[in-house]
Amino acid sequence: MTHNEPLPVPDSLDLTIVIPCLNEEKHIEGTLETVKSAMAELPYSYEVLVVDDGSTDRTGEVVSRYADAHPEISIYLHKNTRNLGLTRSYVDGAFRGRGKYYRLVCGDDVEPKETLIAIFQHLGKADIIIPYHEVVPGKSALRLGISRIYTGLVNRFSGYKIKYYNGLAVHYRYNVMRWGPYSFGFGFQAELITRLLDEGATFIQIPVAVTVHRVKERRDSALNLKNFLSVGHTLLELLIRRVRKHAFRR
Repeated sequence: MTHNEPLPVPDSLDLTIVIPCLNEEKHIEGTLETVKSAMAELPYSYEVLVVDDGSTDRTGEVVSRYADAHPEISIYLHKNTRNLGLTRSYVDGAFRGRGKYYRLVCGDDVEPKETLIAIFQHLGKADIIIPYHEVVPGKSALRLGISRIYTGLVNRFSGYKIKYYNGLAVHYRYNVMRWGPYSFGFGFQAELITRLLDEGATFIQIPVAVTVHRVKERRDSALNLKNFLSVGHTLLELLIRRVRKHAFRR
């Protein structure tokens, strides 16, 4: 059985779930199982698009095996010939999908079924569904402090009061295609959310009580130069956009 992406048909499904993966052979099957269990309790049609972003392990093989064992689920595997990064995989996935709504699920299985249900049950209530959480088991005080500082800076530079920007929001897939961010690291989520808010998008914020922080190897950690540069790029973009917005109001 092959798992090539179908030809995109606009909004032929309720939801496209994109799962970018880089060397997640140990966790991707658990992620797929979590998605399957969550969606079984929700009344939505959906598809799962796994993007193997240049993995050097058996991530793609595990996905193909799982898809073969679960033909009742629309699971498609796309392999990037080289590592293109999270943002590129996320935006490209929107063009390959068929769902009206679009959401990224991390391939390391950090979100339990209850979290996905809590988020997806609000489909249709706003243009953007933004999850947030107060406590993350296993996340260090340093990481929590950096996260709060980052959220505060984004709000100050953008003029909004969002509780959390890195909670993997649900968007209309069209909006991701139309306003796809240019940041190359984790800052892309704040860039996309604030851009859509500037365009008048509605939003709701959903508290998510249960999530897991998985400690990764140093080379895969979010605390690296690439992501710090991405955050700097995002903050500069927000500041320029806000100055431009105020200038045109005059």
